[in-house]
Amino acid sequence: MKYEIDKNGKLPIYLQLYNIIKGDIVNGIYEYNSKLPSKRFLSEELQISVITVEHTYSLLCDEGYVDSRQRSGYYVTYNSDQSFSTPQNIKKTSSTSEHIIELDDTFPFSVYAKTMRRILSIYGNDIFTKCSGSGSAELKDALMQYLWRSRGISVNEEQIVIGAGAEYLYGIIVQMLGKNRIYSAENPSYEKIEQVYRANGVEIEMLELGADGIESSELLRTRASVLHITPYRSYPSGVTASASKKQEYIRWQRAKEDRIIVEDDFESEFTLYAKARETVFSISHGKGVIYVNTFSRTISPATRIAYMILPENMIDIYNETVGFYSCTVPFYNQLVLAEFIKNGDFERSINRARRNLRKHME
Repeated sequence: MKYEIDKNGKLPIYLQLYNIIKGDIVNGIYEYNSKLPSKRFLSEELQISVITVEHTYSLLCDEGYVDSRQRSGYYVTYNSDQSFSTPQNIKKTSSTSEHIIELDDTFPFSVYAKTMRRILSIYGNDIFTKCSGSGSAELKDALMQYLWRSRGISVNEEQIVIGAGAEYLYGIIVQMLGKNRIYSAENPSYEKIEQVYRANGVEIEMLELGADGIESSELLRTRASVLHITPYRSYPSGVTASASKKQEYIRWQRAKEDRIIVEDDFESEFTLYAKARETVFSISHGKGVIYVNTFSRTISPATRIAYMILPENMIDIYNETVGFYSCTVPFYNQLVLAEFIKNGDFERSINRARRNLRKHME
């Protein structure tokens, strides 16, 4: 084993080690159920602290690549087998309240207000410009940069659609994909997901959640061609999909040509680690997955700004079916959010919230 760690690099050492070990797991160097090197061994081998290795292993456990076994060590739980995984008889948590992340009042309102004033000063009457199409170039550019920095997601401007809240975008997805499909969602899930689909006149199947995502048996039986998932901390169950389950979702999508995944990435910014959770969109390289996120938790529900990222091969379908709509978010609001992201205040706000959450967990 020879791991190259850049101790003077910009990326934290624990994240460098995470990327290396994760790569070895995904590529089969560490096979399913095999034991990883001990924390002390890696510490001595790489001349880094045991705490750093522990931080790496905690992140791998958190994302479902490995599992910690008491007095035994860390074992690989990621399974890239080309079949559906065996259902796990692990009891789901039915309690709602303990899985709702409670955030302190840390959002920098004064900074956001300053950004609003700056935009008014710069643009003047131009803030009343009607924003046609799928959103302003300014906000799309800011989102492209942010997604690359925070999630390693590389997209172009045409793939991004801005809308007034995630619920609005769910409706756009139905209009784009068509009502003659069967849609599916997690059971339990955020109730408005089912309500919006039903309100748009489509048949929807609710698929039972297991310990780490939708049960494999449910994926096998469903007649749906659209799968709506919330891989990170699904509400109200608090279930988070493991790395193996995310691969299973991708295999489900690729099994038939007409299948689409709608990935609802709500609240994932508030992971306790500096590294954001892997998305199904990024793992699948954007093929067959529509990514949806919103600023209702990271800023405020009152902002009514959400966005979705389309696979490149769906851009023409979007333009042909719903591309005639004008953007439902005022141009001024988009300019303020774009500036807030570009000047780094958005990420500073998220990092502040993460630090506070970590303190509460200690």
